[in-house]
Amino acid sequence: MGVSNPTLITFVIYIAAMVLIGLVAYRATQNLSDYILGGRRLGSLVTALSAGASDMSGWLLMGLPGAIYLSGLSASWIAIGLVAGAYLNWLFVAGRLRVHTEQCGDALTLPDYFTSRFEDRSGSLRIISAVVILVFFTIYCASGIVAGARLFESTFGMPYETALWAGAAATIAYTFVGGFLAVSWTDTVQATLVIFALILTPIVALLATGGIDTTFLAIEAKDPAHFDMLRGTSVVGIVSLLGWGLGYFGQPHILARFMAADSVKSIAKARRISMAWMILCLGGTVAVGFFAIAFFAGRPELAGAVEANHERVFIELVKVLFNPWVVGVLLSAILAAVMSTLSCQLLVCSSALTEDLYKAFLRNGASQRELVWVGRAMVLAVALVAIALAADPENRVLGLVAYAWAGFGAAFGPVVLLSVVWRGMTRDGALAGIVVGALTVVLWKHYSPIELYEIIPGFLFAALAIWLVSLWGRAPSASMQARFEASRQMYQQDK
Repeated sequence: MGVSNPTLITFVIYIAAMVLIGLVAYRATQNLSDYILGGRRLGSLVTALSAGASDMSGWLLMGLPGAIYLSGLSASWIAIGLVAGAYLNWLFVAGRLRVHTEQCGDALTLPDYFTSRFEDRSGSLRIISAVVILVFFTIYCASGIVAGARLFESTFGMPYETALWAGAAATIAYTFVGGFLAVSWTDTVQATLVIFALILTPIVALLATGGIDTTFLAIEAKDPAHFDMLRGTSVVGIVSLLGWGLGYFGQPHILARFMAADSVKSIAKARRISMAWMILCLGGTVAVGFFAIAFFAGRPELAGAVEANHERVFIELVKVLFNPWVVGVLLSAILAAVMSTLSCQLLVCSSALTEDLYKAFLRNGASQRELVWVGRAMVLAVALVAIALAADPENRVLGLVAYAWAGFGAAFGPVVLLSVVWRGMTRDGALAGIVVGALTVVLWKHYSPIELYEIIPGFLFAALAIWLVSLWGRAPSASMQARFEASRQMYQQDK
């Protein structure tokens, strides 16, 4: 492939722009708070789009449209669950967590917040929550690297092993250099690119197949059951797909955006922007997968790559519908979705290793400059482990995401949610919730005879463990209750 290839040129320009943003952010990064949370100075727009982009990884443009292409509208229950979960997370957690983390020693990370919120002098909460973050986020990072590898493999004909490194290199570069500000600023650009791709592509696909009536007739001719939202599903299956919404309460990379907002007042406006973006993106994703059924049914000679791997449906559709320059822009949207989430995940892993392990237990007196560089080194270390996990070319993006999403949703979701609304929650309750949630996900995933998504029993059992242990154990201290009340009053005043 020559360098004159328009798609390659577009990719190079896009990646160079992201790295340039990282270099600008490097100049604004003075200490660990800047590197991890951007100094808590994100406005509504950046908070909203950064939260959305960090959430919607490569599965938005690969895993979900592939599932719709394969199963029809019955796979769209997951989108309904995600919209409901995201809205409730913005409504009940976002503003409260922003205040509580500031009141609890200006906590920079979730483990840091748990430790201060529950006055855990033993360090148990910090260690266990940091380990949960490292385990599940490394799997999550691997999913992003797989998605990036699939993109480079399909677009440029690279071997999978080479595509792994090509897909990860740019993200590692700007995260390493610029930290949270680079990640948040690039997220805003990437979120704009993703929504552009997901509005334009289904419209052009619809026109290419002859309009709505012709498209729907072609889909019905291939398999009428594609229109049936209950096709091949059961009550357990639908509940499992809707259960994805529970995951939002415990995703560290999304919660970090709430913690970094410049004020509680920004949250309401950010919620409206973020939810509008999310609904448009998910609607576009479902439309891409659904309209592709008709498009490729009428062009079976072009469907080989999609039939071999349905997660490539967006890539193959774009390559057929548009000229190479536009293809480069639209396929950059996949790279944008991958990079935005992967960068957030790498940064959260780095912060867990730096703030919650290195600083807390090894070098409490470390300078801010030292901590920033340790954080950068941890970005590289986690990325290398994730690349190793992603090395199997048989990996599927949605499967990896599902496991990590469930792990965080069950381990942290009930703890975060109850910690900002329940004065009576205790340290032992929080510890029990994290352990029970994480273990339930792992055990249910591997040993349960019921095909119920593991986040649901994990979330319920963790919430029950928090409630029972908090009620039966020692009551929260007077200082814990006073700090909770001060946070509650501040939230009410500021919202």
